[in-house]
Amino acid sequence: MTLAAMWEARAAAGRGAELHAWARETALPAVRGAAGLERVELFTAPGERVLLIALWTGAPQPVPEPPAGLLARPAHHWTFTRTDVG
Repeated sequence: MTLAAMWEARAAAGRGAELHAWARETALPAVRGAAGLERVELFTAPGERVLLIALWTGAPQPVPEPPAGLLARPAHHWTFTRTDVG
């Protein structure tokens, strides 16, 4: 069974580039080193949001918390179970 874990954070006003840099330099390496990782991708979205989506063959590992000053609100986390592959 493959699980997809999605992490989404909204940057404080004007700090989207900093949040993206933090995710690329801190969150990605932390997740990439975890056992059971199948794939991980980093995205940006309108509204100074940063998303990390990771596919796991086992239990998803948590994404480190970014510095509070970078965030407009706490990060959101969701886990999904893959049902079909196209």
